Amino acid sequence: MEKLKERWGITSNWSIVAIFVVFSINGSFATWVAKPITVFLGLSQETTNPWVFWPLRILLIFPIYQLTLPIVGWFFGQFKFFWEFEKKFLSRIGLGFLFKKQEE
Repeated sequence: MEKLKERWGITSNWSIVAIFVVFSINGSFATWVAKPITVFLGLSQETTNPWVFWPLRILLIFPIYQLTLPIVGWFFGQFKFFWEFEKKFLSRIGLGFLFKKQEE
């Protein structure tokens, strides 16, 4: 636990527990939100080939997860951690330009 606290820059065990809970809840929430969207798009397991359905569903879940992670983190008092986490993660996959300051 001490290594995680040091790596993540947090000081309390409560923060570690809250962070793990946020990751868990947000994963479930993102999959729950994706279900009606896939239905709206006309994709269902019964009518769509699994080799098409599951990659599309995962591609849909990914942005939902990224958008809702800081929000769910906020409910647990961990917004700052998850906002920094998002910026770092999205920068690593090439979307860091979203967080660069505009030059005037």
